[in-house]
Amino acid sequence: MQPSVNRRVKITVNGKAYLVEVGDLEKTPISVNVNGQPYLVTIATDDLEIVPADASVATLDATRDTGAPEKVAKPAAPAGPSVTAVKSPMPGNVLDIQVKPGDKVSFKQRLCSLEAMKMKNAIRSPRDGVIATVEISEGQAVAHGEVLFTFE
Repeated sequence: MQPSVNRRVKITVNGKAYLVEVGDLEKTPISVNVNGQPYLVTIATDDLEIVPADASVATLDATRDTGAPEKVAKPAAPAGPSVTAVKSPMPGNVLDIQVKPGDKVSFKQRLCSLEAMKMKNAIRSPRDGVIATVEISEGQAVAHGEVLFTFE
C-alpha cells in the first residue's frame, strides 16, 4: 500500500488567494485544509459530469460540500468554433456513446459516459456544432488526453 500524499496548491478565487492542502483521495471523507482551516470533504458520485473547458482537455466539475470559498462560475456560453476536438479528461473506460458522426450537438449536451475510478462521468460538448468523427467505441479503454470526438 502506498503512503498517502498530500498535495498543496495555491488557488485564487475572485481575486482572493487560498492555500489548499488535499489529503488522500482514495479515502472518504477526504481531509482538506484551506488556509490552515481543516475540513472533511465527501464527494457525491451520483451525478458527476465532465464539462469540457477548451480544446485540449475537459475538466471535472463536481459539487463538494467543503465550506470553502465559492467556486468560480462556469462559462455561460459555449466555446467558439476553434474547439475542434473533445479529449478525455482522465483515463477510463467508455460506457456508452450518445452521438454519431453527422449529429448536431449543443453546448453541454452529453456525448458519452466514461467510467474512471469506479465513477461514471458524463462527457459533454464544449460548443454547438456537428460531430465529424467518433474516435471511440463502447467498452474501449482511453488514456488521458486521447481524442474522443471531433467537430466539423
